Amino acid sequence: MQRHWMGRHLLMSLIAGLLGLTTGRPVWAASYRVGIVLDKGGKDDKSFNAAAFKGAQEAEKKLGVQTKVLEGRDDNSSEPMLRSLAEKKFDLIFAIGFSQAEAVKKVAAQFPDRHFVLVDSTVTSPNVASVIFEEHEASYLIGALAALTSKTGKVGFVGGMDIPLIRRFQMGYEAGVKGVKPQTKVLVNYAGVTGESWNNPPKGKELALTQYNQGVDVIFSAAGATNMGVFDAAEEQKKLAIGCDSNQNWIKPGFVLSSLLKRVDVAVFKIIEDGQKGIFHSGIIKYGLSDQGVDFAVDQNNEKLLSPEILKKLASLKADIIAGKIKVPDYYVVAKAK
Repeated sequence: MQRHWMGRHLLMSLIAGLLGLTTGRPVWAASYRVGIVLDKGGKDDKSFNAAAFKGAQEAEKKLGVQTKVLEGRDDNSSEPMLRSLAEKKFDLIFAIGFSQAEAVKKVAAQFPDRHFVLVDSTVTSPNVASVIFEEHEASYLIGALAALTSKTGKVGFVGGMDIPLIRRFQMGYEAGVKGVKPQTKVLVNYAGVTGESWNNPPKGKELALTQYNQGVDVIFSAAGATNMGVFDAAEEQKKLAIGCDSNQNWIKPGFVLSSLLKRVDVAVFKIIEDGQKGIFHSGIIKYGLSDQGVDFAVDQNNEKLLSPEILKKLASLKADIIAGKIKVPDYYVVAKAK
């Protein structure tokens, strides 16, 4: 009986090996399972969550891993979903969004043999990798772009939920505006103070229209799906808006000046690729301008809106930030010092 089992096992291994040769993928690739819990904006928010979903899809397609994507309904749903993935022994478990930090901290402690990845916040644990982005660096470039493009000398900022993360965007943006045109005025509004602020296009449109009516002609919106309302207002008023997190230039071509890129898709794919190879780095993983973790988008949808002179100036500013010649103020540092 034992000999029969061993023979069958050997035959199955040979078949698996042949399948590996024909598919061009390692035979163990499909056995690597990745679970992803998105924030309540969901995979169709055309922003932060959509970028994470894109990275997971790329990993599934190119690496042959199995992925399971769950979408949170509210702030309380992430913990049970993370626990469910851990109980089912997924190899790598992503939590997308700062609001999941407490849930990750709790569940990671309960499942020390699982690997967790928290995106956009930090948790200190030997089985947690915390991925954060240097948003303020790219926001400086976006601010410079807005000021250099504005014809009225007034630009705007619309934030989603009023939290330190979005204040970080705002501070970098204002620094970029003042860095190239100190006389430019910046108007600032936030959609709210709860999680609903990320998915409220009518509020985004209302805030944008108010700013446009006050003379603003370029608005940078860092508000998740609420950005859609800002873009609608830009089109209606024949003004300009700037997207955030993913490339949103395509949403309203001709009215979206650019988008701040937060390459969540790149981070998700890279960590899955490493994990599949047995590599996991706990602690903080940073992505900034120097490694293209953040940037601004230029494509066929907005290239006609960007003059060669402005692109040249932005390239120079980017090089100076990377070289340390320009010190972009960081809200996290400033707030901690107070």
